[in-house]
Amino acid sequence: MPIDTTPNAAIQRSLRQCLSNAAFLLYQQGHVLETITIPFRGLDSRALHQLREASREWSACQRVLESSEAAVYNDQGRFVLTAMGRELLFDMFGEGAADCA
Repeated sequence: MPIDTTPNAAIQRSLRQCLSNAAFLLYQQGHVLETITIPFRGLDSRALHQLREASREWSACQRVLESSEAAVYNDQGRFVLTAMGRELLFDMFGEGAADCA
């Protein structure tokens, strides 16, 4: 089976890597996936600063998530995943991993 080398496939791989790293870093800092998957929750500026301080990878992942529109700032100014970001995350980890019920 040939490997997909289209730009969209590369973006998907990059997003999936960032989501995987983000999930790991969130857990490392005491957060749960629902922190970024529930639209009205999200990471405030203090939590984002702590994540940046804890890992150099966070800033790069945050930029990729924002530039690909997989994450945005909600009305409260908190960092959350968009519908597309949640769909990718749930595809990777299963919807039960971050159940929004």
